[in-house]
Amino acid sequence: MRMLWMSAGLIGLSQSVWCAFAQPAPPPIPAAQLVREVIYNELNDHRDHGFWRYWIQSHAGNEIQLQNQVETAEGPVTRLALSNGLPPSAETQQREQVRLQHLLSSPQEQARRRQEYAEDEAHIGRIMALMPEAYRFQYEGDENGCHKLSFNPNPAYSAHTIEARVMHAISGTLWIDARMKRLVRIDGHVQENLDFGYGILGRLYKGGWFQLERTQVSSTEWKTDHLEVHFLGRALLLKNLNRETSEVRGGFAPVPPGLHIAQGLALLQQSETQARTQAPVDPALAQAPAVLALRP
Repeated sequence: MRMLWMSAGLIGLSQSVWCAFAQPAPPPIPAAQLVREVIYNELNDHRDHGFWRYWIQSHAGNEIQLQNQVETAEGPVTRLALSNGLPPSAETQQREQVRLQHLLSSPQEQARRRQEYAEDEAHIGRIMALMPEAYRFQYEGDENGCHKLSFNPNPAYSAHTIEARVMHAISGTLWIDARMKRLVRIDGHVQENLDFGYGILGRLYKGGWFQLERTQVSSTEWKTDHLEVHFLGRALLLKNLNRETSEVRGGFAPVPPGLHIAQGLALLQQSETQARTQAPVDPALAQAPAVLALRP
């Protein structure tokens, strides 16, 4: 299922898209060229990105969780802060402590996380690199300082991997910051049923959709702050492949590059202690639940 998430790590939620400026943009270059330049910028940022801490509100089923997260060189580390608006129970806190202690004390678990993190990073790069070839793009006008483009599968493109086939079943709309040539938002929809192994191995059903929205967090970096993934499917006739994800992220603050897991966990603990004892000064952080207001 990581593949669905990462095909969505291209990929938020908003009633309107606001880019870096709202002035009329200069005449656009051909749509395909613009997308190539945007993907180049995104891939460069992805290779050279900094590290951040922030809060995450996720909604799955009947549960809403709030977590603090810190990005480290070995992958992100998280601590549960609230569940359905309440602090974790003593039992849940104990499970969290056991999980984090196992992470700190197990070289095998750390190695597994490093490998998984590296694979995810490479996967995002591969997915993004496929976009200029997998789709045809068309301008749909400008909107709030963004170039708005529709995209549809390129019939001349041959999809040879599962990821590429999933991408090739999706059509939608994307918004690009007209000044900085950065990806601001993507809305995508599965236009037809997609079978694997003639439907025996699995099927992704028509009607699934995702939305991804990003925000600028520094002069050169953008982060995903809203994500919706709603896919329906099955595998091997029995296994349910339904994917329902709804996330909001905020309170982005930079952390030193190259943090190890232990340093990331220590920073999480420090941030949570500060959040409980100090009111946030930054108005943007004040929008977050107090327990999650991460301070620089």
